[in-house]
Parts: sequence; structure tokens; C-alpha cells
Amino acid sequence: MNRWVAGARPRTLPAAVVPVAVGTACAWAEGIGGHHHLIAWRAAAALVVALALQVGTNYANDYSDGVRGTDTVRVGPVRLVASGLATPPQVKRAALAAFAVAALVGLSLAVAVGPQLLAVGAACIAAGWFYTGGPRPYGYAGFGELFVFVFFGLVATAGSAYVQTGHLHQLEVVASWPVGLLAVALLVVNNLRDIPGDATSGKRTLAVRLGPERTRGLYVGCLAFAFASLLYVAADRLGALLALVAVPAAVGPARAVLAGAEGPQLIPVLGRTGRLQLAFGLLLTVGIVVA
Repeated sequence: MNRWVAGARPRTLPAAVVPVAVGTACAWAEGIGGHHHLIAWRAAAALVVALALQVGTNYANDYSDGVRGTDTVRVGPVRLVASGLATPPQVKRAALAAFAVAALVGLSLAVAVGPQLLAVGAACIAAGWFYTGGPRPYGYAGFGELFVFVFFGLVATAGSAYVQTGHLHQLEVVASWPVGLLAVALLVVNNLRDIPGDATSGKRTLAVRLGPERTRGLYVGCLAFAFASLLYVAADRLGALLALVAVPAAVGPARAVLAGAEGPQLIPVLGRTGRLQLAFGLLLTVGIVVA
């Protein structure tokens, strides 16, 4: 695999695709002036922004952890700086380039929808950079999961609907809950895998603070509450319950985590969590649209 593709961490990209799909479905379901229609270029632009922010955040994380030396010992996917596959300046430029794409495409949405999107976009870029960057990275203080829920759940889902309708509605807000929880689950299992190395390097993620056993409970809890929260979405769109079809896809990774999988054993669990998130999101999208 190309080093830059690997460094972009493709397994995390469902976290960018799913909220855009679900938010856009919410906008369609709500209708505009009583008619179901979408502005296609805005949906495409929202997807580009989400993907660029995710890739930019991944590269920024690679760069910041690499220069701090916290990625020296890893059991997970390759990191460009720590492995020597790319220099810190190269990875930093890649991160800034991805954020620039997000900013430029986001600017087109701001021109079409409203200047308030500029503040939202700036907050998203700042959240991506300061996750592990800057003098006091919030990811090192145990707040990564909270920010993922907010930005890859609420902001991305509601924002994708907002660029279509120009308004916020209850449907996209409650639909963002399961989307955000599954994005959090992806981060939780990633941090569960990295507990030994993070603890040694002084990276106090939530997983390090909770310890392995409680982190395993947190992972399963995120999956369980994601499915349970479908009841709130179904109060507006009964078809949202179609996402329950994805329950079997959650059983395997949950069992592996509860059985004590650790280190390299959690790498396939990360992939399965990403696939669960994608399947859940696509089913939720279809369910919202059809019912």
C-alpha cells in the first residue's frame, strides 16, 4: 500500500462518510418547502470537507505524535514519522494540505449557506490539529472521545443537513447520537490497543485513565447505546430501525474486546468496528429516506 494512503488511515474514513450520509438523508426526509429534494453539489462538498478533515487530522496526529516521540513503540497501523517513511515536515505539509482542501471547499458552502459555517469550519480544523498538537493536546488529557462525539457526531451530521436546509431540526440532532457513539467506539478500541505504549510515553488518553477493563466496558457500551438510541430517531422516522440489521456485525468485535483481546489482536477489531459503522450508517441512511 502507498505510504501516504496508509498514513491517511483508511479504516477511519467511515467516521467521515457516515455522518454526511445520515445528515443528508435527514435533510431529504424533512423536505424543503414541502418537497423532497437535495442540492447535490452541497452534499458532495460536505463529503469532501468531512474526508479532508479526517485525513488532515490523521496526518496531524501522525506528525505531532512523531515529533513528540510518543509513537516510537507501536502495535497498530504504520505511522509515517515514527517509522521513518516520511519526514516530519513532509507529514505536516500533508496535514496542512488536507485542511486547506477542507477550508476551500467549506468556503464555497459558507458562501452559499451562510458565514456561520466559517466558524464551524475553523473549530473543526482546530479540533483536528490540537487533538495531539500544540502545547496542551486535549487527546493527551483524555478528552478525545468527547471531541469525537461532538465533531464526528453532532457537528458533522447536523452540519450536513444544515447545508441543505439552512435550519437545524430534531431529526438530525438525535440521528447524530448513534453516529457519534460509533465514531467514539472506533477511537476507544484504538486507544485500548495503545494503552501500554501511551502510558509509557505519558499520553493520558481516556483508556489509560480508565484502565483496560473499564475501557472494554466503554467500547461495548458505545455499541449498545448506539443501537438503543435508534429508538429516539425512530420517533421521527420509523425506518431508522432498519439499522438494527447491523446488530450481528457488532457481536464479533464486542466479544473479542470482552474476551480480553489486546495489542495486535485489536487491529482486526478496529477494522470490524469501521465496517460496522459503515453498515450501520448506510442502513440508517436508507431507513430515514424510505420511511
